[in-house]
Amino acid sequence: MVEMFAAENGLKGDPRLQAISNAIRVVPHFPKQGIMFQDITTLLLDHKAFKNTVDIFVDRYKDMNISVVAGVEARGFMFGPTIALAIGAKFVPLRKPKKLP
Repeated sequence: MVEMFAAENGLKGDPRLQAISNAIRVVPHFPKQGIMFQDITTLLLDHKAFKNTVDIFVDRYKDMNISVVAGVEARGFMFGPTIALAIGAKFVPLRKPKKLP
């Protein structure tokens, strides 16, 4: 999975990707048999891997004149504000209907 992402995004050979991958916990058969759930909350425990993740997004989008970053709950709330701050954009959290803002 890391290799495919790297190839598709011009990051082949980038050592940050393996460190990021290693920081993500895989939970087999969750929420049901056959699913390999990628728990990205463990990435937040590794400050270097988290920074590398944000840096990859920032490198990709910093020169695109993006004015607003929208983060979809709940994982988008973890990465969106940090990326928005780094590229000088506003952040808007997106929630499911009938949820508090």
